[in-house]
Amino acid sequence: MTLATENRQKIIQLVEQLPEESLTEVIELLNTLHQRDSQTKTMPSDNAEEKLLQIIHRKISQEEQARLDYLRQLNENGDDMTTAEYQELLAFVSRIEKEDAERVSAIFQLAQIREVDPLSLITKFAPQKRGDRAIR
Repeated sequence: MTLATENRQKIIQLVEQLPEESLTEVIELLNTLHQRDSQTKTMPSDNAEEKLLQIIHRKISQEEQARLDYLRQLNENGDDMTTAEYQELLAFVSRIEKEDAERVSAIFQLAQIREVDPLSLITKFAPQKRGDRAIR
């Protein structure tokens, strides 16, 4: 049995042991990994940096940021939140975490293309002011 086959079987066993509510997160993670892998293989080198930079510089709109700030404030103050508001906050957090993971992946891919230390790119692309970040 090859190492790849053993790893796949181990993944299947772990997934089967997860609670039902975690399966959505697993699917999202696997889709992200699959998309990243597909992009890496199919991306022409001329366009690669531009596409990676788009991912790195992507951020939520001002309207979305304002809504997120409002929902976070409600939650942090212990104010009454409706179920819909709480679900909206969770969806924002999930989306931002996913985009942050994609951003980190893009930085590492760009570092490989440019043949530089990823830390130098992380420093270069880190938000310079509080307003540049989705969650503070």
